[in-house]
Amino acid sequence: MSLISEDLIWWITAFDLPAMGGLFWLIWRTRSEAETAIDELHAILDSRSSQLREGLSAFKLEVAKNYASHSDLRDLEDRLTSHLLRIESKLDRTALKAEAAAREK
Repeated sequence: MSLISEDLIWWITAFDLPAMGGLFWLIWRTRSEAETAIDELHAILDSRSSQLREGLSAFKLEVAKNYASHSDLRDLEDRLTSHLLRIESKLDRTALKAEAAAREK
């Protein structure tokens, strides 16, 4: 029995402990590399999201400045108002004619 136990102790000392130490070191290194990679990705995502926010803000500002000026909106409002007033006057005339025709009957 002592021969088996001495062989087993020698096996553990010679092969298993260095192998386990190497595996532990690989796991620790892989974990630290993964944490570093995650931190780098987080930094990249933060910078890109801030770039996207800045780009969106610049686009919104450009749209606000260039696509609809106040004078264009005033002109459009004036045109719509004049058209609506004309429609209203036509409806009033039609209603008066219909009322007169109803009285005659």
